[in-house]
Amino acid sequence: MDLEVEVYETSANGNKLREISEFSLGQELSAVQLLPDETYQRITGFGGSFTEASAHLLNSLSEENRKKVLEAYFGDDGARYSLTRTHMNSCDFSLSNYSYAPVKGDKDLKSFSIDEDLDDLIPMIKDAMAISKDGFKILSSPWTAPPWMKDNNDWRGGKLLPEYNDTWALFFSKYIDAYKSEGIDIWGFTVENEPLGNNNNWESMHFTPEEMTDFVNNHLGPKLEADGHDVKILGYDQNRGEELKEWADVMYRDEVSSKYYDGIAVHWYGSTYDYFAESLQYTHKKAPEKYLIQSEACGDSEIPKWQDDQWYWSKESTDWGWDWAPEDQKYLHPKYAPVNRYARDIIGCLNNWVDGWIDWNMVLDRQGGPNWFKNWCLAPVIVDPDQDEVYFTPIFYTLSHFSKFIRPGATRIGFENSDKSLMVTAAKNPDGSIAVVIFNEGDTSKNFTLSLGDKTINISINKKAIQTIRIPNLS
Repeated sequence: MDLEVEVYETSANGNKLREISEFSLGQELSAVQLLPDETYQRITGFGGSFTEASAHLLNSLSEENRKKVLEAYFGDDGARYSLTRTHMNSCDFSLSNYSYAPVKGDKDLKSFSIDEDLDDLIPMIKDAMAISKDGFKILSSPWTAPPWMKDNNDWRGGKLLPEYNDTWALFFSKYIDAYKSEGIDIWGFTVENEPLGNNNNWESMHFTPEEMTDFVNNHLGPKLEADGHDVKILGYDQNRGEELKEWADVMYRDEVSSKYYDGIAVHWYGSTYDYFAESLQYTHKKAPEKYLIQSEACGDSEIPKWQDDQWYWSKESTDWGWDWAPEDQKYLHPKYAPVNRYARDIIGCLNNWVDGWIDWNMVLDRQGGPNWFKNWCLAPVIVDPDQDEVYFTPIFYTLSHFSKFIRPGATRIGFENSDKSLMVTAAKNPDGSIAVVIFNEGDTSKNFTLSLGDKTINISINKKAIQTIRIPNLS
């Protein structure tokens, strides 16, 4: 029996989420068998981040192009982002250093104000909310406490002084209330962005796993609970790898240590192609009922290529480790194609228990900023505010293959794949439909038979291509 499907492809030959109904099939067909009764994690969502840099750029565009970008990300005909992130206080992708509590020694935070966010960041979030039919979750992360709360009195590095533990916990509570007063609900927090630090390059604050767990158990968790805030708390929030296992061991040591933690957040900067399956599996097994969310990823240390789709499919992009990673870690940072990195990483994460995946900046300019530290990066959408032009890169369409078709509440399902050169993942949505994402990073097209029960269909995928195959609810 024929299997009824819709097939959408993005490829190096120019397809951009193009629906395909006719296939050029060769003689050899591999097999992908879906196993819907074999179930794994529940999906929280996919999306990107609201940053001051992105919001400022959108405000620099014409109203038509500003709306075009937001519709592309949040509209029903667009990527339908469902899980997002933003920064609490400034980050590297802010226009300057700032804190909501700038007054030194203000333990009661009487000076607390989110006025800094009212011009750019909050309008971007509110306009996205107005566009999104299904809504989206917001995960908020601090890069640092105000310098006056830290032992080095600096935006960069240092640790939270013990006498300000309760003040810093109060800061989170006040932030929730302030955003709520603007009509914005905060779904969750990470306790600290990159607690292991970033060589003191931009806003940061250091925690050991023991220090963060103490802060969460004795200050942040009880304060949010006492103030009636139903909000998720995710720990760690840095790279996957051996460090992740160490943090999972401390956070999930026992019921007391894990009481206020709802999960762990991770980043991908430990490697350009290795998604560290072992550490993800280890972390999930430590606490299978808790969230495991990829909270940040971007092509870092790169200046975007403008209106050059092929560059995003070619192995010309490098990352921070290409130049100065230790010799024993160089292999983790080769040249890579940006599309390959996104597609490989998201599929690899999903197949190893990650339930949410969040990109970094939604919008950057042709320089890869603005960024006060000049830490240039890639983004799915690049804009030229001087010319009022918008470029949707192939990364945007790659992300859309997941966010548009795998919806919150979906359950990842099992599969068997006879062609190991194809990466595959699959999920069953709450409406009963199934989304299968297949990535072919090779230089030849592939043919395969997709099977669900006794129903099959023969499909071809172009070389250097990603496909989402949507199977409607058959019941």
